[in-house]
Amino acid sequence: MRLLLLSLFFFLLHTVSAAPLSPNETDHRHVQSPVVPSCGNEVSEEDARSIEEQFRIDLGSAGRNETDFDLERAAPITVVWHVVYAAATSSGGYLSNAAISSSISAMNAHYAGSGFTFTLSRVTRTRNSNWFYYADQDTAAEASMKRSLRVGGRNVLNVYSVGVGGGFLGYSAFPWRYSNAPYNDGVVMLYSSVPGGTKTNYNQGKTLTHEVGHWLGLYHVFQGNSCSGSGDYVSDTPPQLTSTGGCPSYKDTCTGGGPDSIHNYMDYSYDQCMYQFTSGQYGRARVMASFYRGIS
Repeated sequence: MRLLLLSLFFFLLHTVSAAPLSPNETDHRHVQSPVVPSCGNEVSEEDARSIEEQFRIDLGSAGRNETDFDLERAAPITVVWHVVYAAATSSGGYLSNAAISSSISAMNAHYAGSGFTFTLSRVTRTRNSNWFYYADQDTAAEASMKRSLRVGGRNVLNVYSVGVGGGFLGYSAFPWRYSNAPYNDGVVMLYSSVPGGTKTNYNQGKTLTHEVGHWLGLYHVFQGNSCSGSGDYVSDTPPQLTSTGGCPSYKDTCTGGGPDSIHNYMDYSYDQCMYQFTSGQYGRARVMASFYRGIS
């Protein structure tokens, strides 16, 4: 009897003393946070194969090919930035115009040589704690936020800065998905990853550059997590078995194909270690943006 009472006492003590979780913790306690902060744009090898097969069919039907691009030709992109915040403070997600302008400038520098130029058209600000904390990929909060805020057509880049949780830095809609779900288009990113933000190792604006890469049709350089197959469908990025964490001086997960693209914007390295796209990535992005988004 004494043992039963003691067990009941400790159970009740644990229940009463448990600290309440913040909205972000409540939403993500069931999520296994990645070891390396990452983005939500993981595509299976099988799905990528189907996407690419359909793309080649559609491109051929339109009388075009995968070399149909000119990096010297300007490809302007209009940007609309939606600041979604929980409180009118820096920790609550409220971004200044200066932080947004700095992000656009950084992205233009990162895409130099591609022909893409990004111009900020307008900024909206919405105080909504539900969207800020819970607008993770494929959630009701994401759908509600985008249906309420998104503007423009397939060629307009809508950026949503929120408090992405679960160890993720952001996620994006691929261009081939636009026709089926126009309202869902755009890039969602962690507000504190802007240049000078508070996200340690990820505060030089390169999360936005990475996610916009997906918006333009680029996969991760470790797409498929395999040393065989088509990888990211770009000829000048070596096969790569795993994503990169931190800032290694060298990494080669697929012998014989060349070292891993640890400095590529489409990997997961720290911001200070990312500084390049390849000409093949630029070419793919230009073809994808032209075909699916009318940006050429």
